[in-house]
This record gives sequence, C-alpha cells and structure tokens, in this order.
Amino acid sequence: MVFAISSLVLLSLTSCQGNSKPGNSEETSKNEGAIILTDANFQQTISKGVVLVDFWATWCPPCRVQGPIVEELAKEIGDKVTISKLDVDYNKNTAGKYGIANIPTLIIFKDGKEVKRFVGVQQKEALKQTLLSLI
Repeated sequence: MVFAISSLVLLSLTSCQGNSKPGNSEETSKNEGAIILTDANFQQTISKGVVLVDFWATWCPPCRVQGPIVEELAKEIGDKVTISKLDVDYNKNTAGKYGIANIPTLIIFKDGKEVKRFVGVQQKEALKQTLLSLI
C-alpha cells in the first residue's frame, strides 16, 4: 500500500517530454465526458466561456493519471465550464501553437484567452476551485 501511494506521488510529480509515439487511434476517440478537441474545432471551442484543455498523449503515463481526473471534472462541473482534451499526437498544429513541450499540460482559457497553465498531473479539487473562480 505504501509503495503504491509512493509510486502515485512520484508519478504525479512528473510529466512526459520528448518524441511523440502515437497510440491506437481508437483509443483517442473515446469520450467519457470531456469534449474531444482537434485542430479543426479547437478555436471555436475555446472562444466562449471558461474552458479547460488537457493536452495529452496515449503513450504518456502521467497523462493516464490525469485523464480520469479530467473526466471526473467533466461530470461534476461540465454544466458550468467546458472540460476538453486534445491528443497532441494527432493535433500537432494546435500543440505547436501553444508551445506544448511537456505533457500533461492543462490550459484554462476564458473567452479565447489563456488565463492559467499547469504542467504535470494536477489534483481535481485544485483544478475545480480554479475553474469555478473564473466563472
């Protein structure tokens, strides 16, 4: 038990960096609550209201820790703010435009403007508090 908690803490303090290794495209199309963003729909989605974007990739272990947290946020406060995810391997234009070098990176936009950026795994309650304070 202690080992599992220690491993989770260590994992949560890290982020992925380096060359992209695309995963299975079926895996990237799964959606359990968060809106799936692409290069095509990104600007329109972030243009209105408060929007959280999780920049991630299937091959990134910390992203696998962050993913369920983002999905929980979508279920809990998705009626107040937009919760979304963008797979950096399949949407390189947007990832490049926002200078995404490490993942997970979470960016909060308000009416199309970046207001907050986090790199590495973030805890649900802290994200929730930040998002709700921007409404």
